[in-house]
Amino acid sequence: MPLLSIENLTHRFGSTVALAGADLLLERGEIVALMGANGAGKSTLVKILSGVLTADGGTITLDGRMFVPKTPAEAARAGIATLHQSTDIIGAAGMSVADALLLHRFADRSTPFFVSRAGLRHEAQAVLASVGFCLPLDRDFGNLSAADRQLVAIARAIAKRANLLILDEPTASLSGEESRRLFDVLLRLRGQGLAVLYISHRTADLEAIADRALVMRGGCIVGNFSRPIDFPHAVETMIGRSLQAARPAGGRIAGPVILEMSGIQLLPASAPFDLTLREGEVVAITGVLGAGKSRLLSAIFGLLPLARGHMRLGGLPYAPRSPAEALAAGVSMAGEDRHRSSLMPVGWPGSTIAATISLPHLAKWYRHGFLFGNREGNEASRAIARLGIKASGPFASIWSLSGGNQQKSVIARWEAEPGPLLLLDEPFQGVDVGARHDIIEAIRARKDRATLIATSDPEEAHEVADRILTFDRHSLSTSAEHKSPNPTIQETYA
Repeated sequence: MPLLSIENLTHRFGSTVALAGADLLLERGEIVALMGANGAGKSTLVKILSGVLTADGGTITLDGRMFVPKTPAEAARAGIATLHQSTDIIGAAGMSVADALLLHRFADRSTPFFVSRAGLRHEAQAVLASVGFCLPLDRDFGNLSAADRQLVAIARAIAKRANLLILDEPTASLSGEESRRLFDVLLRLRGQGLAVLYISHRTADLEAIADRALVMRGGCIVGNFSRPIDFPHAVETMIGRSLQAARPAGGRIAGPVILEMSGIQLLPASAPFDLTLREGEVVAITGVLGAGKSRLLSAIFGLLPLARGHMRLGGLPYAPRSPAEALAAGVSMAGEDRHRSSLMPVGWPGSTIAATISLPHLAKWYRHGFLFGNREGNEASRAIARLGIKASGPFASIWSLSGGNQQKSVIARWEAEPGPLLLLDEPFQGVDVGARHDIIEAIRARKDRATLIATSDPEEAHEVADRILTFDRHSLSTSAEHKSPNPTIQETYA
């Protein structure tokens, strides 16, 4: 008897069909990858299993019993632990790591009214040790990096000892070593009978860990691939077209110098380096988490000061003291975590696609506070058509979109008022191969600027960049630069 059986599952959002009769079987002790383009129905399926949404039709059987969870708490009690892509729901600013790890305990009625702080610390340390992670228990959760928040989320999910663990892009913010430790934990738990539904756009993850791969498209399961998994075929099934047709534009000749950095030290003890970016270039910086990639982009954007060194932008001295000064000089940036750095909270006036695109340009577009015409709506409509954003219209909520379409909207923000330099920190995090191709095309289509991308994924760097640099200990490593072959998507997934 399978642990999980789903038959003919359907769900609609108004006139939009999210699930159109999905079928799925999951056995105990197997790790199944769930692949699909943004909007294929993966998130809706997971939300139904997690008790966030209720299916319109179909049946779910869990451990031999009908399963219709009305709330996430019901799903958790039934043995389903879900780790969503956004980790903001795991904890909050002012909460310690120890508290965030054991937050579910405080909702348990069996927990005593008075708890021992020493006891909580001991239990939290045991949770971390059980999954092989190491984090300072007293650190403020709000000050954690995206990677460390993900570690807390993973540790807490695994510590619940569920029968079924659902992971949505768990390694998006993890280094290679951290990912390998997670894989070791999952393989060990699989041997103990745990079933894992693993959602990821990283084929390296799936090759390392998946027993099977299921492909979703149009709200249905359209492919079932057993190990060894034919990933080129799986990706073609996922996007509904030949990979050869998804070939990105080739390299091009770089123009005049846009940004010149000399004698740069990001930290007082880091080695100095020089860096030059030219018009028309797309340059990627790779390296492990903590190597300094994000700090470099933050320094260029005026978020953090340089320890030493000088910058010139377009031949003129450039030393921004704030993002406002960087924007005024024509430098724009999309941060690593779009949920925290680029999107307004759900329900706020600025949480539509149009408002997301216009937010940093309001003073320029609407001088003296007067709103003339429909600049926001027109720009959003053009972005929807140009980038293939799947949305009901320019004033749809940004939070109603899939991760890839949210990221396209963030990219469209800086396409609306292009400057000479664009900085992108982990722009493909949580973005499927189809949406990634659309974003890469948009990035490479601009030949009148330089683009600097920080990514922890070498595959992404090779797919998008003309040049690739390696960062280590907050500096360019020795012999760090080489030309990207800019391979086709087919070569990337071969």
